[in-house]
Amino acid sequence: MPRYARRSARVLLIDAEDRVLLLRSALLSEPGFAWFTPGGGVKWWERLRPAAARELREEVGLTVRPRELRAVAFTTGYADLTFAKGLFRDDFFVHRVDRHEVDTSGHTELERKHYAGFRWWSAADLMITDETVYPFRLGELLTELVAGRPSARLVELPWHHAG
Repeated sequence: MPRYARRSARVLLIDAEDRVLLLRSALLSEPGFAWFTPGGGVKWWERLRPAAARELREEVGLTVRPRELRAVAFTTGYADLTFAKGLFRDDFFVHRVDRHEVDTSGHTELERKHYAGFRWWSAADLMITDETVYPFRLGELLTELVAGRPSARLVELPWHHAG
């Protein structure tokens, strides 16, 4: 197994209207903003599902049991960010809710500094937006998930950082 400079566990939180929740954040590596799924770094002692559940609670105020999260995709590649350099891997899990009121009171200091709002996105909106959305091809993945056509194995998404 490769040695990663950073592992991230992220959640595709999908509501009853088949929209995915994305957080808007200032980019760490370049000026501007981008939309991201809730999630973040896996601590060295954590497994992926518990890390994803923790991140969901901290970033949007939703408590779920790790076993309620289903792995659906990943992306991997090299990045040179302010906090780490090398091979990164982001693992994506899916979780459905009827609705959820976002609560950002659990944000870390860094998250509070870079947080710029949230939005529920439809697959159609993701396909036509000019805004930066990570992961790449999220609209296609969301389309398959809400149609009940999840892949039998993890979907590999394109890497999203130059590096």
